[in-house]
Amino acid sequence: MKACMFPGQGSQARGMGGALFDEFPDLTAKADAILGYSIKELCLDDPRKELDSTQFTQPALFVVNALSYVKWMKTAGSKPDFLAGHSLGEFNALLAAECFDFEVGLKLVQKRGQLMSRVSGGGMAAVMNATPEYIETTLKEHGLLNVALANFNTPSQIVISGLKDEVVAAQPFLQKGRVLYFPLKTSGAFHTRFMSDAQKEFKAFLQTFDISAPTIPVISNVNARPYESDAVVETLSQQIASAVRWSESVQYLLGLESSDQPIHFEEMGHGDVLVRLVKTIRDQTKTPPKVQGIVSVGGAAPSTAPTGAKVRVEDADAPTVEQKVAAWNRNHPIGTKVKSKLIDARTLETRTEASVLFGHRAAVYVKDFNGYFDLDEIEAM
Repeated sequence: MKACMFPGQGSQARGMGGALFDEFPDLTAKADAILGYSIKELCLDDPRKELDSTQFTQPALFVVNALSYVKWMKTAGSKPDFLAGHSLGEFNALLAAECFDFEVGLKLVQKRGQLMSRVSGGGMAAVMNATPEYIETTLKEHGLLNVALANFNTPSQIVISGLKDEVVAAQPFLQKGRVLYFPLKTSGAFHTRFMSDAQKEFKAFLQTFDISAPTIPVISNVNARPYESDAVVETLSQQIASAVRWSESVQYLLGLESSDQPIHFEEMGHGDVLVRLVKTIRDQTKTPPKVQGIVSVGGAAPSTAPTGAKVRVEDADAPTVEQKVAAWNRNHPIGTKVKSKLIDARTLETRTEASVLFGHRAAVYVKDFNGYFDLDEIEAM
């Protein structure tokens, strides 16, 4: 079975899209006409330093994701069995599921980016190696009631979001022992109640379009389950102010696989952040819940055709955690300079040899942060 994934805000980078704009000139021209500027120039050159601004980031990612999927479909041989997108990427999943066409999707994303960019005074931070219960309890104990859990990226990586001053104030309370805290470059309290006004306005905008039921199951960020055919507008409008349940979404898909029908995750668009998140989720999820009675939209059994795409997540020949630890210690002595693959952060340094934590995690203790990183989440410099 194949599951195509689309990344969201945070995965953008100058140069993304490459030759796709020239390969699909008609779609590129349609994007330019809707946006009022050159999408190719923005993505490849970013001459006005706009690519990291929400109102530009979201349309840019949507277009690159969409063109990547069109290119992938030319050689894939069959449609995916499931679709999912991280936050903004969910619009590409719905596009791939034929809920709307490219032009409508881009208009929706453009409006979404504009609404979200108007919300200021917020902040976000990634917290690693902490449970949701620990984070929520810590925030409550210190009176930080305007901060919420916004993104559940993996079982060990959760993003908090809320009023900027309170997000900043949370750092010394959360960053203790093996718990790590990374501020993110955002200006809004995305995926929280502070987006409720934007949510209401976006829902009204959504209702001006004819949006169809998905022809392929799309896993919703809101509830980590497939969209219901009669609730696309309602669910999509909730997304702006609801937490992104990415980890649960991937675990749901993992619960569908069997020995004779594994799930192959293919990432569209720029980079491979989602494929790395899936790897971490798979490693940290010992026994995914089994889901019964799921078939593709229309009643057809899921395809098992090979994918041939640029990225694939499989673990048939994956090394054990013990092998990962042994390989790391052979090649990387204590004091190795490393950087996180998942969070944009300064250069780090290992303080111990790698070891197996809790019987299933290959990890190494990092200096300064006084906490562990999974080996799959860092790379030596």
